[in-house]
Amino acid sequence: MFHGIYIGATSACFELDNSAPFHSPAPYAVLLNGEPALEDDRNVFSLFGLAPDTDYAVTLRMGGAEATLALHTQRETCAVSARDFGAAGDGATDDTAALQRAVCLLPEGGRLVVPAGDYLTGPILLKSHMTLELQKGARLLGRTDKAAYPVLPAMAQDLDGGKAVHFGAFEGLPRDMYASLITAEYARDIRIVGPGTLDGNAQNADWWQTFKDDPVARPRVLFLNRCQGVTLHGVGVANSPSWHLHPYYCSDVAFLDVSVTAPHDSPNTDALDPECCDGVDIVGCRFSVGDDCIAIKSGKLPLYKLCPAAASRHTIRNCLMAFGHGAVTLGSEISGGIKALSVSQCLFKQTERGLRIKTRRGRGQSCDIDGIEFDNIRMEGVKTPIVMNMWYRCVDPDGDSEYVQGRAPLPVDERTPKLGRFRFSNMECLDAQAAACYCDGLPERPIEEVTFENVRVSFAKDARPAVPSMFTGAPERCRLGLYLENVRRAVLRNVTVEGQLGERVVTKGVDELIAE
Repeated sequence: MFHGIYIGATSACFELDNSAPFHSPAPYAVLLNGEPALEDDRNVFSLFGLAPDTDYAVTLRMGGAEATLALHTQRETCAVSARDFGAAGDGATDDTAALQRAVCLLPEGGRLVVPAGDYLTGPILLKSHMTLELQKGARLLGRTDKAAYPVLPAMAQDLDGGKAVHFGAFEGLPRDMYASLITAEYARDIRIVGPGTLDGNAQNADWWQTFKDDPVARPRVLFLNRCQGVTLHGVGVANSPSWHLHPYYCSDVAFLDVSVTAPHDSPNTDALDPECCDGVDIVGCRFSVGDDCIAIKSGKLPLYKLCPAAASRHTIRNCLMAFGHGAVTLGSEISGGIKALSVSQCLFKQTERGLRIKTRRGRGQSCDIDGIEFDNIRMEGVKTPIVMNMWYRCVDPDGDSEYVQGRAPLPVDERTPKLGRFRFSNMECLDAQAAACYCDGLPERPIEEVTFENVRVSFAKDARPAVPSMFTGAPERCRLGLYLENVRRAVLRNVTVEGQLGERVVTKGVDELIAE
């Protein structure tokens, strides 16, 4: 009926056993040791305020059914309050030094507790083997002055004669960057938990107005560089100067029951961008931002040549994405490729695109995206449910060049990306507007295989024209069916499109089309 997906010292996260997207089939109640704890209708729920090293019984009641799960919380060495180190939490006092002092002095295996209050702060650097707990009503609030954010170098030279040591990055390349509100580098075994909030406070600064002019990359709310074993559970994240959550060359990272919010017009405020990471779980999260909700990345070609790594073993499940450029995006900085990605039981609402894949010539032959599966997805009011774009018009200096945008076939070489096999199954997409899907491969290297099975797309009666796929000169479309260009093999099994203008399937340069 349900199972645990994270058991910490003071919090736990659970997931219901069903195949429904995001919401459970019916409301349910949760009891903790026989006492009412919460009522909900989501497939993922959390409990906070538990005691370390303690036995609990968690009971779930739904309709006439009931199930109980026994758990034992983790041990810890100690728990201390940030206020004992001088943090005021009054929203006016600069609490940076007090919070950093608490982190530095915290014993290994300890928990730093941030009680309710607004803690005005600059960047805080975390260390290995610690827990940061934000209790209910606690908010770390980013300072608005740039002087409060130290600049981290893209890399520093190893004085012992080794390779450069990397510290800063943005948009697929090593880059000098302002330290993020929460930063961890070369660390392991970190937990950030609790129902409190990490707030970048960018709406009260000028980050969003000047982001194109600053040679130093803007901070994120959370930046993890080459970390292992990090869990973010239950916290709210908001108003980042740029991307909100950015794990970079990390492994075994989990984002559980996390919410990320920013104004719909805030620039470049992706919710979660795992880059060059291995083993990322994103479960039960809610995202509503001004750019892509999730963007999986593996760097631009110079970064791949410097530090080759693919994005691998990513799982996205039981998440809600609302209002963003793309719900789940692959790219466009994906020169290391993407392997073993599963997206399931997700609900997308009013994003511009649902499942969005974007690359371009110049990302390199290492940009090999293959074995991607999307299953049990529901979309409501998504303008174009599926986009696969090998002509992406990005901000790179050559983004509008003839090499990137020219439609004539070019020789396949070390700069040519590859899109392999993609499977889309058990999807219901309601009130689409621009196109049911827009798959646009390269003539010299078409998309290998696209399979649609048990997919239904219906268009809004008042649908308006919109650009489904971003490339130079891209036309607006309205109620276009399944558009497939430069695809080697397309398989359609039990696919329904309702309300389109023109043919249900429009093909160009498709070698094999199987419709069943």
